[in-house]
Amino acid sequence: MLQDADYTPTEEEKNIRLRVLDIVAGTSVDGPGLRTSIYLAGCDHACPGCHNPESWAHDGGREMSVAEIMDTVRENDFNVTFSGGDPLYQAEGVTALAGAVKRAGYTLWCYTGFTYEHVAAAPRFAPLMEFVDVLVDGPFIESMRDTALLFRGSSNQRLVDVAASRKAGGVVAWSRD
Repeated sequence: MLQDADYTPTEEEKNIRLRVLDIVAGTSVDGPGLRTSIYLAGCDHACPGCHNPESWAHDGGREMSVAEIMDTVRENDFNVTFSGGDPLYQAEGVTALAGAVKRAGYTLWCYTGFTYEHVAAAPRFAPLMEFVDVLVDGPFIESMRDTALLFRGSSNQRLVDVAASRKAGGVVAWSRD
């Protein structure tokens, strides 16, 4: 069992709401092992060839509280990935969800069309980066598509070890080792 049995949602987590397209438990394509992937609505990158263009609308999906999302996460008991859309377009709510995910004892991967450098330099994303273990960064570029890549779609995208990158002051690639 991965989860922390003492996890209880805060009042804030019961009230903060996110636009969620889908929650898929038991996926193996959005990070190592079996994971619960939370697909969040909203993306302005509009990458040509995007595998999920229906996720671009900011009002797509359904509204869910952080506590409701965590009920599903804990029910399935897999580590967690945020995808979309681009989760960073809901930065405040996603930060609250990320804090709950980590408090409950799960690892967290997050996909974004922004680069790590952009995210690291933007004060509004700093609280979220405290919780993310691996950031899969960069827009999907159709001409760089590579189906052999691990956990990403185009060769410009990186698997960034966030804690190591913050400590080093630059991008450190995630490694399975």
